[in-house]
Amino acid sequence: MTDAALVLEDGRVFRGEAYGALGASLGEVVFSTGMTGYQETLTDPSYHRQIVVQTAPQIGNTGWNDEDDESGRIWVAGYVVRDPARVPSNWRSRRSLDEELTRQGVVGVAGIDTRMLTRHLRERGAMRAGVFSGDELAPAEEMVERVRTAPEMTGADLAGDVTTPRPYVVEAVGGRRFTVAALDLGIKSNTPRMMAARGIEVHVLPLSSTVEEVAAVNPDGVFLSNGPGDPATQAHAVELTRGVLDRRIPLFGICFGNQILGRALGRDTYKLRYGHRGINIPVIDVATGRVAITAQNHGFALEGEPGEEFGSDFGRVQLSHYCPNDGTVEGVRALDVPAFSVQYHPEAAAGPHDAAPLFDEFVTMMDEGR
Repeated sequence: MTDAALVLEDGRVFRGEAYGALGASLGEVVFSTGMTGYQETLTDPSYHRQIVVQTAPQIGNTGWNDEDDESGRIWVAGYVVRDPARVPSNWRSRRSLDEELTRQGVVGVAGIDTRMLTRHLRERGAMRAGVFSGDELAPAEEMVERVRTAPEMTGADLAGDVTTPRPYVVEAVGGRRFTVAALDLGIKSNTPRMMAARGIEVHVLPLSSTVEEVAAVNPDGVFLSNGPGDPATQAHAVELTRGVLDRRIPLFGICFGNQILGRALGRDTYKLRYGHRGINIPVIDVATGRVAITAQNHGFALEGEPGEEFGSDFGRVQLSHYCPNDGTVEGVRALDVPAFSVQYHPEAAAGPHDAAPLFDEFVTMMDEGR
C-alpha cells in the first residue's frame, strides 16, 4: 500500500492509503452525506475544485458504470473515503471506482476516519486542503504551506471552466410541447433528460450567451442550472437573468441558478460555514408547510429570512423555501413576473424524488405564459 495524506489549511493532517491516482491535488475540502450516488457526485460539475469527503463508511461497492455520469468527466479535485470496497458488485459495473479514479487522474486517500474529519469540518468550516500521495508526500509543514497558497472558494469564478463550449440540443421525448433555453453554469445530464421527458426541447447554451442569443431560440422558458464557485462573480449571468425577467419569459433556476436569480432580484449571497451536500436534506415550502427530502450541493446561500417578502426592480418577491436544520433560504419566487428557483436538485441523481414535480410547475408556468 502507498501512503497518502489529507492536509488541511489549519494544520491538521489525516494519514491513510492512496486511492486512485498518485500525486497531489489542492481544493476546498467538503463533506457529502449521501450513502449512495458517488458516481453522480464525482461527475457533478458543481464539485469543481473541491475535495469531497464521503461520510458513508463504505464507498465503491457498486463499481463504476457507463450510464450514470452527470457530465463527461470527474470534476472533484480529490476524494476521501474510509473503507473502499475490495470488489465491486453490481450487474452494471464495468470497472472499480479505484480504476476510474486512476484512469481520470483523480488523487484520493482511503483509510481516513471520515467521521472525525466531518466533525472537524462542521466545527471549523470548509477550508482549503490538499491530498498528497507517492512522491508528493513531504514533511507536514511543507504540505500545509502548499495548501495555504491555494485559492479560496470565496471569490472563485468557476462556472466558465465547466460550461459547454458550444450550444447543443436535447430533443423532447414523444413530441415537442415547449422549447427551453438552458444556461449552462455546470448543468447535470439528468436535468435536460427530466425536461425532455415532459415534452421539452432543451437548448443548452454556453455561459457567455447574450440575452439576444437566448431570445433567438424563441424559448417558452429559460432555465438556470447548477454550477460551481462564488455566485458573486457571475455578473454576466445576473445581467442575462435580468434581461429575461424584463422580457417576462418564464424562468426556473436550481442551486447556483437560485443564487443567480436571487442576485438578479437584488439579494446578496454569502458563504455557508460548511454547506449542504447530500441526498437527505429537508426543505420546507413556506406556502404549504410541506416538507421535501432533497438532494443538495451548495456552499453559498441567499441572504434573508424564510417567508420574507421584499420589493425588486421586477415587483414583489418572496423567499419561498428554507432548510429547517439551519434556517438557510432554499427558494425564491417572483410574485409579479413568471420566475422561481430552488436551492436544491429536483433532478436528484442520485437522490430522493420529492422535488421532481417542480419541473411540472415549470411546464404549467410556460403553458400559462403562452
